[in-house]
Amino acid sequence: MMEIKPLDHLDATVRVPGSKSYTQRAMVIAALAEGESVLHDPLLSDDTLHLAEALRLLGADVRTERAEMVIRGTGGRIAVPPRVIDLGNNGTAMRLLAGMASLSGGPIVLTGGRRLCERPMKPLLDALAAQGVGIETERGSGFPPVTIRGGRLAGGRIVLKDIGSSQFVSSLLIAAPFAASDTALVIEGRIPSTPYIALTTETMQAFGAAVAHDGQGCYSIRNGLRYRGREYRIEGDLSSASYFFLAAALLKGHIRVENIDPGSRQGDIGFLGILEALGCTVVRGERFVEVSGGELPAGEIAFDLGGMPDIVPSLAVLCAIRPGRSLIRNVGHLRLKECDRLEALMNELGKTGILAEAIGEDLAITGGTPRGARIETYDDHRIAMGFAILGLAVPGMEIEEEACVGKSFPGFWTVLKGLRGMAVPSAREEIRERTVTP
Repeated sequence: MMEIKPLDHLDATVRVPGSKSYTQRAMVIAALAEGESVLHDPLLSDDTLHLAEALRLLGADVRTERAEMVIRGTGGRIAVPPRVIDLGNNGTAMRLLAGMASLSGGPIVLTGGRRLCERPMKPLLDALAAQGVGIETERGSGFPPVTIRGGRLAGGRIVLKDIGSSQFVSSLLIAAPFAASDTALVIEGRIPSTPYIALTTETMQAFGAAVAHDGQGCYSIRNGLRYRGREYRIEGDLSSASYFFLAAALLKGHIRVENIDPGSRQGDIGFLGILEALGCTVVRGERFVEVSGGELPAGEIAFDLGGMPDIVPSLAVLCAIRPGRSLIRNVGHLRLKECDRLEALMNELGKTGILAEAIGEDLAITGGTPRGARIETYDDHRIAMGFAILGLAVPGMEIEEEACVGKSFPGFWTVLKGLRGMAVPSAREEIRERTVTP
């Protein structure tokens, strides 16, 4: 258990690790590429370590050298692993590797922890099966464990309608250059977290694939233009940065977050606009962002976070102290994350004396004066980090199972302590503490 001590004053500089979203996409694409790739400043966390081991089992060579990850790719020639691939609680890896594993002769079994095996994959698996890939799940449920027996991706037109995860799209996109013909992937209806698809296509293009988007939901991918190894720098993680932006807003303090691209395509960059609307001052530099907190406006305010699901715990914590009712819209898909995040937020905010309730796809929070509480984390890193930041402003906050932050931000507790003037390791020193070398 981690006891959080409040801060009376905040004026600090922190550096966040590399983006988990970019790191995982670059790892998979580099593993599919011809030749060797060097990823600079990747995130090394529980999720990426699970993915690294999986990529080794599929035939890639993955190792770290200082703050770099070196990957010798397979050129799309995927090995049949000698054992089941266990991805822990890494939902992104499960979805992305389903497409990659389809390029093998199989069988390949992908599984993970209990919660991961409760997260649906049916739209993705149905699309792969329609492409000619052999797919099996227990009793045809569409949930992991998934057995992929391989085949040949046919290419052509693929239609996904009203799907529950943008990762299904990313998985199909990343595998598409290896299809027998050009692929046209058409997205119809609602889809959450669409900014993550742009991260996928950007990374694909950086490694040499030909992918185009017509702006109306159709992605065109040429076959035959395969990925090529290259050097690739991972920008800082805006989900991780959000907790320190939140600290400035809660404490009416000032923070500078380095290793951040203010022009990033990560959807969570939108949190800065929300903070400005809530009275904060934001300064955007070349490779940093500074946030200074101000008076939070009162009254009823609505926020649409359909494209920023990882920001919801941070915004919910801020809304807990904002005078008035906050409506966080289009976040029903958070029920299918590492935990049911809507239920978790309602339960844990309730322990602090704050009313939060789910209304359809929305989360409504009535702000007030939270009190300290022992917070259950549900093995969810974002619940742990969001409420830890609330503890900087609210005495008596305790975080259970605090090690779960290792999923995305292993150095979080060290950086948090650094807000009190203690030494904080650089990003490179944090990376050296973890390894993906077998």
